[in-house]
Amino acid sequence: MFISKSAFSRLALLISCALSPVVLAQTSVIHAGELLLTADKAPLKQQTLVITDGKISAVKAGFIAVSDFAKDAILIDLSTSFVMPGLMDMHVHLQGELGPNNDSERVNLSAADTLMKSAYYAKKTLMAGFTTVRDLGSSAEQIFALRDGVKRGWIDGPSIIAAGSSVAVTGGHGDVDGMAPDLMKLHTAETVCDGPYDCRRATRHAIKFGADVIKITSTGGVLSDTDTGTGQQMADDEIKEVVNTAHALGRKVASHAHAAAGINAALRAGVDSIEHGSYADKESIKLFKKSGAYLVPTLMAGDTVVNMAKSADFMSPAIRAKAIRVGGDMIENFKRSYQAGVKIAYGTDSGVSKHGYNAREAQLMFAAGMSAQDILISATINGADLIGQSKNVGTLEVGKVADIIAMHASPLDDINELLDVDFVMKAGKVIKQK
Repeated sequence: MFISKSAFSRLALLISCALSPVVLAQTSVIHAGELLLTADKAPLKQQTLVITDGKISAVKAGFIAVSDFAKDAILIDLSTSFVMPGLMDMHVHLQGELGPNNDSERVNLSAADTLMKSAYYAKKTLMAGFTTVRDLGSSAEQIFALRDGVKRGWIDGPSIIAAGSSVAVTGGHGDVDGMAPDLMKLHTAETVCDGPYDCRRATRHAIKFGADVIKITSTGGVLSDTDTGTGQQMADDEIKEVVNTAHALGRKVASHAHAAAGINAALRAGVDSIEHGSYADKESIKLFKKSGAYLVPTLMAGDTVVNMAKSADFMSPAIRAKAIRVGGDMIENFKRSYQAGVKIAYGTDSGVSKHGYNAREAQLMFAAGMSAQDILISATINGADLIGQSKNVGTLEVGKVADIIAMHASPLDDINELLDVDFVMKAGKVIKQK
């Protein structure tokens, strides 16, 4: 019997469909007592949020019956809660926490140990309501593996935008320090560079091995165990070459910067964000507003190192002196930048502070004069914009990823509510529900 080619194709399709398992869309329905769809608008009362296959498929007024959407739909009753987009932290270091055992851990922990510890900190961060983070400085292979494991659903954690190792100059902040010379040689990252062309190589190297974003250190840092200060360390031509190279390869650039000279050099070169920005001056503010770059203030880091410098004895004299000086100055500089209209993206530098307490940053921002609404904007809409993911996250609009959190009361009325998140959903999967 002859079967035509077209008939054979139809027969093959029918057989394929018959043998393939039927995949039904998973639908969850949230009844939200108060719903903040987007942080720049007022919240809505008594809303129904529908999630299908990890994305928001509908938002409707009132509490709509689950059966109206799908026979097997699951009801999540948050009818007495405040529901909003997952929070976003634009500056974390998931591979550790500042403390007296850091030196011994660098020697005693294997790469596998470091990865396991990072997974633990990532889960703590997610449980605190932070569904997206930007990791700005970790051992590259391990942080990229963690990022990919979360993306593939192998492990629960926030979505991770990862830099890997920093592009830093020899002897500057971001290079290895505080170790014996032979160990420093062993631990020096291949992204340490000198001169514009070598920094071009370092940038390309970072991207080749998986960097989503490039982190540079244009000034000295508080936790470098040297007395080289917090002034500009990466030269103007080096910064410019990194930025041009990263942008050409589709990557944004975040610059650690304390002193005004380093902040301004990075902004003139076209970086996308300034981390810390401790001593931003009038010129800095002009450059921020001209370029549209974000300030990621990391007030928690300043608060943490000041307290540790005064109460703990594990910091070297060089670190302690910088911690007290810089950490104590960060709040006033943040106030001036915010009041001047600089764009702010939420970031904590967790890893300096303990993971899982990322919402403490909101308390510090509020105490410094930032409105509750602006804080929520910085931790949702602005974070999504900074990482180029506004189409996917940052608001609870139809078609976006269902990264959702809830708490008993509105953080717009009491910012401290962010410290007690009761419900976390990551890409449609319930991670936490009290």
